[in-house]
Order: sequence, then structure tokens, then C-alpha cells
Amino acid sequence: MKSASISHIIPDSIASEIGFEIGDKIVSINGIKPRDLIDYQFLCADEYLEIEVVDKWGKNHLIEIEKDYDEDLGLEFETALFDGLIQCNNKCPFCFIDQQPPGKRETLYLKDDDYRLSFLYGSYLTLTNLTAKEWSRIEQMRLSPLYVSVHATEPEIRSHLLKNQRAGEIKKQLAWFEEKRLQIHAQVVVCPNINDGEHLTTTLQDLFSFHNGDIPAVISTAVVPVGLTKFRPDKDELIPVSREKAREVIKQVQQLQEKFREKSGSTFAWLADEWFLIAQEELPPESHYEDYPQIGNGVGSIRQFIKEFGMIAEAKLPSKIEQKKEFIWIVGNAVETAFQPLVKRLNQVENLTVELRAFNSIYWGQEITVTGLLTGQDLLYHLEKENINKQILLPSLMLKHDEKKFLDDMTIEELEQKLTTKIYTVKDINQLIDIAIS
Repeated sequence: MKSASISHIIPDSIASEIGFEIGDKIVSINGIKPRDLIDYQFLCADEYLEIEVVDKWGKNHLIEIEKDYDEDLGLEFETALFDGLIQCNNKCPFCFIDQQPPGKRETLYLKDDDYRLSFLYGSYLTLTNLTAKEWSRIEQMRLSPLYVSVHATEPEIRSHLLKNQRAGEIKKQLAWFEEKRLQIHAQVVVCPNINDGEHLTTTLQDLFSFHNGDIPAVISTAVVPVGLTKFRPDKDELIPVSREKAREVIKQVQQLQEKFREKSGSTFAWLADEWFLIAQEELPPESHYEDYPQIGNGVGSIRQFIKEFGMIAEAKLPSKIEQKKEFIWIVGNAVETAFQPLVKRLNQVENLTVELRAFNSIYWGQEITVTGLLTGQDLLYHLEKENINKQILLPSLMLKHDEKKFLDDMTIEELEQKLTTKIYTVKDINQLIDIAIS
């Protein structure tokens, strides 16, 4: 079993006072080897800890700590999984991992189906790769809610989509969550002519049948359009979602939503924002999304962004800045129309000019692209012929976590050199406005 390698120590924490260093490795806590961040957090809740550590020089140490119950040590790790990733053995034709070009960094090709990442970070798993031991751990440690890619509840349809016979057991697995009083958030990726139409209705009604009682097994469902790239395998039977198909699905799901609200008081199944962007229809009002249970799936994210922008702009934007500043704000063309009022508000500030540039992805071969999928090559394609005399505001969600590198491995520095302009990466609305007016 691998050890837990420390990547960061929070200042003024217990770990900082003791003298932990980056590169040290936790081997065991009270005689137990932690498998992952879940074990680490569980074991460290005790008031007395005996921690076996191997320092970066390879020397072993035994450290005794007395602290308050649940008091955090202040350690962060290189990875949440100390014993390795549970890989996915499904062959879903719409899997984004398989729709990438070869030759990029290794981490882009890791296909996880790990319940621990689902519990910790909200990533989706299929449940097809769990052993009896892992099902038992989910129950014993009450790892809930999990996030599950369902796609279809009819056994033959789901098995066909996942290319895995075990996929047909999904309704039995949902019943297990119901019996154990554990919960999931569900996801349905709609592939035209495969799991749409009557199959989609069946899936949503089946999932809703587990949405009852004080602890509903299925808390919510996101309905997402399949995303395709030009790198996907040949003859995969997938076709992109057309405007007509998007409008058809919107109407179909909205009719079901009315029934779900009548029976439970909740919309239960939400359409991802992309459906409305593809259909060129107005997004639902902010009140539609309740407490945003599927925000990670792009359900209501645009409405939430617009609301937060309005609140922050009201508090921060001055009527005037002293020096003239000009920016290009780059986004995916999926949000071009929705973001126009935000740009108009920024440009009400005297001496500030912000131009919204909304691009599709040539790299992925998409006509409509969400911001997070734009690559360095896309930006270069759209901008390199221009004589840019403005600085660029670039959402950091285009970049690899903690690195200034796009999905195509181009770095921010390389793009700056090619475009001969300054690029600011912005992680949120506060930072975007601060850079614009500072």
C-alpha cells in the first residue's frame, strides 16, 4: 500500500507546530494504514494519535499527538487516494476520456470509477466496478451521498451503453441504497436514438420511484446532453444533439417535472443549461433550481453566475476608474447570449472597456462549446491573426488544476508569447472584477 504524501502544511496548525514537512509520508495512524483521505479524516478525529511517519530522507518517526476531538492537524496530501485509483472497466462510447487525442499528459487518460472521489468531490461513478468489500465500506462508513451515472434504468439499454453486463443491475443497487438509508444524486447523459424518448421517460420515472420518505435514496437527477468530439472512435453509433432534439427533450422533461413537483414538492429532475443553449431557448428562472443540487452538472450554473455577478458588481464596481483599461473576456460560445448583460454592466464603468469574445472549439470539433473545454489552440486559432492591444481575462476552469496549462497541454506562458499580450487567469467573479478595476 502506498503512503500518504504531504503536499501542504497549513500555517499555525498542529502539524506546523510539530514540524511536519512537505514530502513527509504518513504510514499509519494508531496502527492503521489509511487507504485514502476518508480513512485519514476518520482516524484523526481521535483525541490521542500515534502517527508513523517516513520523512523525505527515508527516516522513520513515531509521533504522539494529544488534541481536541475532531481538531484538524492541518495537513494536505498529493492525492486523496493513498492506495491508488479504482479504474473504470466500462466502454461507454460517450466517455470523454476516450474522445481525446493520443499523446497528451498521462493523467488525462485515467478513467476513474472510484466511490471515494464521488463521496469527497462529487465525481460520478457507475457502481459497476465495486467489490463486495467496497459496498460494505460504503454502508459501514455511511459514505453518502454518492453521485451515480445512471443513463438508463432498463437493463438492456444500460448494459448496451456501458458495454458491461453488470450495468443492468442498477435498479437492484438503487434498492440497496434505499434499504441502507443511503443516498445518491443521479445523472442521465442522453444519447439520441439510444436512451432518449420513451426510454428517458422510463428512466426518470424509475429514479423518481426512489425519491420518497424522510431519506430518499435518489435525491435529484440531472439530464445532460451527450458531448461529442472529433476524436471519438469510428462507428460509435452516437449522433450530436440537434436544436430540434434539444427542444424535444426540454418539452418532455418539463412535462415530467410538473408531475414530480405535484407528488413531491420538488422538481427532482433538472435539465442541464446546455439543453437551453442548444435549443436557443430562455433559461428557467433562478427560483427553478431550488438549492442547486446538480450545480456540478451545469444545472443552473449560468443563473447562479449571473446572480452572483449582480451582487458582487453592485458592491464593488465604481462609477469610474482613473486610468483607461481595455480587456478581452474569453468564454465558450455556449454562454455568449447569457453573458451580454454582464459585459454591458462592466462597460458602464467610465474608462473601463470589456469586450466579450465567445469561441467554439476547433480543437474538439464542436460548434457549441462550454468555457471549460476551450484549449490554448482554440484561443490561438481565433486570435492569432488579430493585432491584440488589450489584455485578456481568462476563466481558470479552462486550465488543469493548480497548473497554468490547457487541456491540449499548451501553457499560459506559451499563449502569451504567441499573442504578445498579458493574460490574467480569473478563478471567480471577485477576481475578475478586481483585475478589471484595480
